[in-house]
Amino acid sequence: MATSKPKSSNIEIIEPIGTRVLIRKDEDKKQTKSGIHLPDKIEIPTITGRVVAISTQVENDPDYPIVNYDRILFNPKHAIPVDFEGDNRLFVVPVEDIVAVFRKDG
Repeated sequence: MATSKPKSSNIEIIEPIGTRVLIRKDEDKKQTKSGIHLPDKIEIPTITGRVVAISTQVENDPDYPIVNYDRILFNPKHAIPVDFEGDNRLFVVPVEDIVAVFRKDG
């Protein structure tokens, strides 16, 4: 009796290397905080996002208190877009460009 080989997974993942993290940028705002809706062509650019993946180097370094799913504020100057999804909201960001992590008090 012949045995069949299990099918290999075709799921592609992105693993940052060095001192980098993969983030999913938050969507640009189409409404101001006071509730004013902006025209379709105007958006307020955001520089916040969620950590999706962390390089092993960052994960093992106690100087970088960043974990998956943290909401972060980052400098987009060195962010590298990843053409992985249709909406193109994934970016590889050097950990030095993360300027703040949002944490809940308590």
